[in-house]
Amino acid sequence: MNLADRPLAPDPYSLLPQVPRFSVTSDDVAHGEPMARTHAAGGDNRSPELSWNHFPAATRSFLVSCFDMDAPTPAGYWHWTVVNVPASTVTLAQGAGSPGGGYLPPGAVQTRHDGGGPGYLGAAPPPGDRPHRYVFAVHALDVETLDVTPSTTATAVAMAAVFHTIGRATITPTYQVLVAA
Repeated sequence: MNLADRPLAPDPYSLLPQVPRFSVTSDDVAHGEPMARTHAAGGDNRSPELSWNHFPAATRSFLVSCFDMDAPTPAGYWHWTVVNVPASTVTLAQGAGSPGGGYLPPGAVQTRHDGGGPGYLGAAPPPGDRPHRYVFAVHALDVETLDVTPSTTATAVAMAAVFHTIGRATITPTYQVLVAA
């Protein structure tokens, strides 16, 4: 079977306990629209700007992540996870996911992406595969911090957060690497 012929994966958050939705927007990416090469591993590898509002009043911190649900693996591919974002933060600037995390608010922690490094790892679907969907999610949590370190895997962070999530916002742009004819 050709990679592009495999069935589409379901929304990964549809399988978790349902929580109220709130809004996330971006000056850099749009839901269902292709991302600029700036946000790809083969481009500038820069995380997009994200802003959110209308989250639950009981929010004590945020978890921000990027997940490729169309990666050709049984478990998708985590491109970015940042935890312990203070509840007073409602925007992450473009490039906030730099490996050093210098553009993140104090206290925020970036954990490993599935490539093994820190920070944001840009979109990198296999050349010639169909457009991949990249879910940028902002999770409102009922705790100020999750007990994680920079070496914690994104999957372990997601498991630690699932029962502390009181709201979620997602925006899902796409990215595709075409093969030259």
